[in-house]
Amino acid sequence: MCKKIFIGATGQHCGKTTISLSLMHLAGKKYPRVGFVKPLGPKCIEYKGLTMDMDAAMIAGVYNLEHDARLMSPLTLTPGSTRQFLDGWVSPDYPRDTILKAVRELESKNDFLIIEGAGHSGVGSVVGMNNAHIAALTEAPVLMVTGGGIGSVIDAVELNLALYKETGADVRFIMSNKLVPAKRERSLAYLRKAFAHKNIMVTSAFDFSPILADPTLQHVSELVGIPLKGDAEERRRICHTIQLGAASSQRVIDHLGDSTLLIVTSSRDELLVTASALYHIPEYKRKIAGMVIAGHVPVSDITQRILDDSLIPYMRYEETSSEVFYQLREHVSKIGPDDREKIDLINSIAEQYIDFATIDSML
Repeated sequence: MCKKIFIGATGQHCGKTTISLSLMHLAGKKYPRVGFVKPLGPKCIEYKGLTMDMDAAMIAGVYNLEHDARLMSPLTLTPGSTRQFLDGWVSPDYPRDTILKAVRELESKNDFLIIEGAGHSGVGSVVGMNNAHIAALTEAPVLMVTGGGIGSVIDAVELNLALYKETGADVRFIMSNKLVPAKRERSLAYLRKAFAHKNIMVTSAFDFSPILADPTLQHVSELVGIPLKGDAEERRRICHTIQLGAASSQRVIDHLGDSTLLIVTSSRDELLVTASALYHIPEYKRKIAGMVIAGHVPVSDITQRILDDSLIPYMRYEETSSEVFYQLREHVSKIGPDDREKIDLINSIAEQYIDFATIDSML
């Protein structure tokens, strides 16, 4: 018989996929066959000839599950699909039947199955299959991932519990993630007090980590839709700081943070040349991850030659620097299959902080 667990969250960006990666790793230490499914896929990519949710594709690539890829993302919301459903072009039973068929087939092939929800609890309501509906449909005990804190976490959990209760889903775990290390034990103690009467286990996951939270150069390239130029070997480098190069060149360089992605206007020849030259000095290479060169004005020929010769990683974004700065500041990093540094770190931390044995015993 296949054990299963549904990974939900109180909101977006709580870390569901990080928890799914962790549980895939931890379950794999006990069970010979561990499967994964993201029943509803709102963010899709093309993966080996299939249209799949990006998280399902990432899990398939990391854990060599390509043979089950067709089952791992059974229902995708591509542009226009919600209108087709509301206009009656899609049978009301199709989402339910499609999801249930894939989950049942994966149950028959695995000893442990991780079912990951999409976004916050209400995502999928437009097709009648939000997270709570899917958890109830698949009869999978729910692990609800939250952020760190006390009051805000309690409020968010209570709001989400109402939806799960309405569908008859079984919420057994609350997992607090992205905790502030100094407040970790105090936060968990109060959360356990708050939910003791509901018979829900409160457990913990990761402390907040810039390495996990910050984007790689490749992620930035994908986000802005611009190819990364320069040294391609640096595409996995993590950008811990995003800095707008609006001050004088000397002041910008003096205030570089750790592994900085520098956003520079295309007309700032002096700053572009200075950053390119400093990139070869080890002290500054640690500080300069790369550049986004923004603006409508073409980069001068001589500056372009210096850029290309230096091999400093850069992207040429032909919109304003303030626009790309805002876009990147609002971005929350997603983990990709090539992020081996992050994935290995996740797995090693998971072994220390996630109590898989207790979770497993309660399924």
